[in-house]
Amino acid sequence: MEDEIEKLKKENELLKKINENKSDTISITAHQLRTSLSVLKWIFRMFISEDVGKLTNKQNELAQKAYTSSERMLALVNDLLTLSYTEDASISYNLEKIDILHLVEQTIFEFSEETNKKGINLTFLRPDTQTPMVNCDENMIRVVLQNLIENAIKYSNEGGQVFVSIKQKESDLQISVHDSGIGIKDEDKNSIFKKFFRAENALEKDNIGSGLGLFTTKSIIEKHNGRIWFENTPEDGTTFLFSLPIY
Repeated sequence: MEDEIEKLKKENELLKKINENKSDTISITAHQLRTSLSVLKWIFRMFISEDVGKLTNKQNELAQKAYTSSERMLALVNDLLTLSYTEDASISYNLEKIDILHLVEQTIFEFSEETNKKGINLTFLRPDTQTPMVNCDENMIRVVLQNLIENAIKYSNEGGQVFVSIKQKESDLQISVHDSGIGIKDEDKNSIFKKFFRAENALEKDNIGSGLGLFTTKSIIEKHNGRIWFENTPEDGTTFLFSLPIY
């Protein structure tokens, strides 16, 4: 019996080491790819902006395609990095008391340029009362907010509306992101949080995406002992909501 227990311990240690090596390899490779892709994206942007000289129509078209392709790959690499982090059981989250209201304001500010460019009104409906502190990993909850706000902007039409709000619901703090966009079809509702899933109407609206954003978002929230869900009205867009326990 003792021999069997010792054998299981050794096998467990070996599997743990293999998993750590795999995570390290993914992380190092993804970071190197992200650096190279960011440089390529910047160079293509310089060509498109004609910072290095005027382009012919054909050259501009090719530069646009290359820029879009590098943007798509960069988004995938970023998603894979986040996914690798959230699925690594050996990594513990850095939980600390944070002001979620301040975090929401910071995150919304990051999208100012994008919303101006797309003509979308991004509004934060600040709560009337003081918001309690939440015990969470600030960087990971920032990723959640970024994913939900980015999707809301991406799938809204020009001149659309996106609203972010915070409410206290008993022992939970509830954050919602509402958009006036394309909505979620009935046949896609059960697959929205599945890994690599992208709905047909989402692909038609924007073909850049890995299908990892909402899956990763759900993983992060559940590791915080929270809950995430959505409410969908075909004529009035979609609202994604997540709750975090107040300790």
